[in-house]
Amino acid sequence: MRRPLLWLAAAAGIGVASLALSQEDMGKPNLAGNWGSSAQKAMRPAAPNRTDLPWFQLLVDAAQPGSTLKPPPGLYAGPVLVDKPLTIDGGNGKVTIDGGGKGTVLVVETEGATIRGLTLQGSGDSHDNDDACLNVRGKHHLIEENRITDCLFGIDLKQADYNTLRGNRITSKPLDLGLRGDGLRLWYSHYNLIEKNEIVDSRDMVAWYSDHNIWRGNVGKRSRYSIHFMFAKDSLVENNAFYDNSVGVYLMYTERIHLRHNLISHATGAAGMAVGFKESSDSDISDNEIIYCAVGVGSDISPFEPGTTLRFTGNRFAYNGIAVRFTSEMGGNILSDNRFEGNLTDVVQMGRDVAGKNEWRNNYFSDYQGFDRNNDGIGDTPYEQYAYADQIWIETPAAQFFKTSPVLELLDFLERLAPFSSPELMLKDEAPRFEKTARASHE
Repeated sequence: MRRPLLWLAAAAGIGVASLALSQEDMGKPNLAGNWGSSAQKAMRPAAPNRTDLPWFQLLVDAAQPGSTLKPPPGLYAGPVLVDKPLTIDGGNGKVTIDGGGKGTVLVVETEGATIRGLTLQGSGDSHDNDDACLNVRGKHHLIEENRITDCLFGIDLKQADYNTLRGNRITSKPLDLGLRGDGLRLWYSHYNLIEKNEIVDSRDMVAWYSDHNIWRGNVGKRSRYSIHFMFAKDSLVENNAFYDNSVGVYLMYTERIHLRHNLISHATGAAGMAVGFKESSDSDISDNEIIYCAVGVGSDISPFEPGTTLRFTGNRFAYNGIAVRFTSEMGGNILSDNRFEGNLTDVVQMGRDVAGKNEWRNNYFSDYQGFDRNNDGIGDTPYEQYAYADQIWIETPAAQFFKTSPVLELLDFLERLAPFSSPELMLKDEAPRFEKTARASHE
C-alpha cells in the first residue's frame, strides 16, 4: 500500500543519498608512537626544538622535588619532561613554552604535580606520534588555567587517574576538522574531574575505556564531538554547554552515564545530533536543554543489555528537525515529563508495531489538540503521533531533505485527509501534560 507514496516521491525528484558518520577509531591513541603507552617510560628530551630560546627543561631539572617553580615571564623552548612532583606556575599565561612544531611540548610523568597558568603552543602535527601540548601520566595532578593553542592534541591523559583538569582553554591547529587532534582525550584514565574547561575549534573530547569521571561546567564549540564515550561507564556529565558541534554527546558501548543539566544546541548538518547512543545501556538523561539540532536524540540498538533501560526525564526538546529518533525495534526507553516544542518531528520510531515497546508518560507536546476539562494539568485524551507521508523519509532518510517541500506537504495532507496506506503509530502518551513543565536550569 505504500508503493504509491514512494512512486510519487520519486516522480517529484527525491533522490537517494547515503549520509553516514563513522564512529569507529575516533580518538584512539596510537600506542606505537613516542608517547603512546604510559607503560613505557617517557623519553627524556635531549635538546630543545628551538635554539633561539632558553630551554625550559633546565629550570625543571634545577627545581627541587615538591617545590614551586615560578619562572620569569617570557618565551621558552620545549620539549619538557616533568618527572618529579613539582608545582609550575606560569603567572596566568605570562610564561609560554613553544614546542617548535615538533613532537609533544610538555609531558608530566610523576605523581602530585601542578601545572598552572602556562601557555603551551606549537606541537608537531603527527597523528602517529600523538603530538600534543600536554601529555599527562600518573595520579593526583592539578592541571588548571593553562592556555593551549596550535597543538594537534590538547591535553592527553593516558592511564592517568585521580587528576583535576580545571579552567583550561584549548584550541587545535588550524586544520580541516577531520585532521585536527582531540582537544581532550582520556585513555584508560579513571576518577578524573574535568571542570570548567573551554575546548574550541578542536576535533573531539573523548573518553576511551575510562570510567568514573566527572565532566562538569565545560564549554565546547565548533568541533566534531563535544564528548565521545567509548567503552566508558559510570560517569557524570553535568552543567556543560556545547554549541555548534557536529555531535553533542555520543555514547558507544557504554553504561551508566548520567547526563543532566546540559545545554546542547546547533548540532546541525547531515550527521548533526545532540545526544547519541550506540549499543549503550542503563543511563539517565535528565533536565537537559536540546535545541536547534538536526536530531535531538538518536538511539541505535539501545538499551543494549537485556533488562536495562534508558531514562529520559525533564528534558526540553525545542526547534529540532527530529527530537527523538529510535532506529532499533528493541524498545526499553522511558520518556517522562519531557517538553517537545516546535520540532519539525517529535519522534521517529523505526520498525513496525513497535511504538508500545517504549514507555511515554506525562510529556508535554506543543501540538497536542486535546482538552483539560478538570484542570488537573493532564490532557483528557492520549497524545498519539502517527507517520503518514513521513514514512517516505523514515524509510529513505535522504528524502527528509525535502520534508517541508510543497510536494511532501501536499502528500502528507492527502494522506491525513484520505489515507491510502496505513499510518504507523510512533508514540502514545496516555496522560500528556496540558501545560509546560518548568524549564531546566543551567549553570
